[in-house]
Order: sequence, then C-alpha cells, then structure tokens
Amino acid sequence: VQLQASGGGLVQAGGSLRLSCVASANRFSIMTVGWYRQAPGKEREFVAAITRTARAYYTNSVKGRFTISRDNALDTVDLEMNRLKPEDSAVYFCAAARGYLARDTNEYEYWGPGTQVTVSS
Repeated sequence: VQLQASGGGLVQAGGSLRLSCVASANRFSIMTVGWYRQAPGKEREFVAAITRTARAYYTNSVKGRFTISRDNALDTVDLEMNRLKPEDSAVYFCAAARGYLARDTNEYEYWGPGTQVTVSS
C-alpha cells in the first residue's frame, strides 16, 4: 500500500486546513487509517484515526477541532483541521494498519511521506 498525503501549508492561528491521504491499493478500505504528526525535536505523535467501519478517534488536544473522514470508493482519508493553533505545526503523516483501533506507531505498517503544516501566531 502506497500512501500520499497532501494539503499542508501555512495558515494563521484560528484558520483551517484540510489534509488528504490517497492510497494506491484496494485493500485500503479494510484498513484503519491514521494521521500522525511530528514537530522538530519531538517524537511522532498520534493525531486521529478512522477504522474500516468509520469509527473515528482522536488525541485529546485535537478533539472538537479536527475531523477525520474516509471515502472508500476513492481510497481517501481526509483530516479537516479547524481552529488551528501554533502548537499544531508539524509534519503530518498518514499511515495504514490492519489492526482495528490501531493507535501506536508500531501498529501501522504503511506510511506515506509527510506534509508540512505551519500555523503562525
């Protein structure tokens, strides 16, 4: 499975961005797909994920601001990010896992290259 993330950019605090993750394989629809982020000097951290049954879950810091969704017909998973804060700045990665409700980075087998999100204050 090859993944490609897009949609990053520079936005002011309080603004919005929509990230998209596109997969190359038809097994995508049965996989849990997650978004992670990594800021300079920090470890990669879980942001949100969505299961094959469209159950979504988030890290606490983005609940109420970010929404993850998927379109299995198009093999895409989007992350709508609203009310962005400077601390949301990071490189964002999408990843896919066979496990249901996967959360740990070790559970994700497939990773795409990241997309930079920068939120100015």
